[in-house]
Amino acid sequence: MPRPLYDRIDRAILDHLQRHGRTPNVDLAEAVHLSPTSCLRRTKALEADGVIAGYRADLDRERLGLGLTVFLSLKVEHSRTTSRVVEEALKAIEHVVACHVVSGDADFLVELAVPDLRTFERVLTDQILAIGQVRDVRSTVCIRTVVDRGPLPLTSWSPPRP
Repeated sequence: MPRPLYDRIDRAILDHLQRHGRTPNVDLAEAVHLSPTSCLRRTKALEADGVIAGYRADLDRERLGLGLTVFLSLKVEHSRTTSRVVEEALKAIEHVVACHVVSGDADFLVELAVPDLRTFERVLTDQILAIGQVRDVRSTVCIRTVVDRGPLPLTSWSPPRP
């Protein structure tokens, strides 16, 4: 019988996995005070519900030679298909690591991870500006990152199960 709501144990599992994704189930169970069987059942349910969207390694950009982060604010022409065309074009650009549809002065906020200014210029001119619907680009070069990825705040989370 499915539980009607996620509870503090589910929140503890999610919080722990956000911080320590490679934790073996036995250690996760101990950390959230459950039996390994119950912990695995709950984790699998969170995965099946789509709350846990996936697992991945967190890589160091500097050590990979991608030490320059640039944010682009894109303005695009507006039509029925523009957003989809721009989104698909941006997804195909290797150096795009995040893309958001935003409100305000821009239509898209794009994050690039590149090795240097020369590569940024090439990506900008040969790929971003080559997207026909792009009408204006404003760039902001990141000097230093203070907070990057972090665990999502779960203190007020308890939606009903789907």
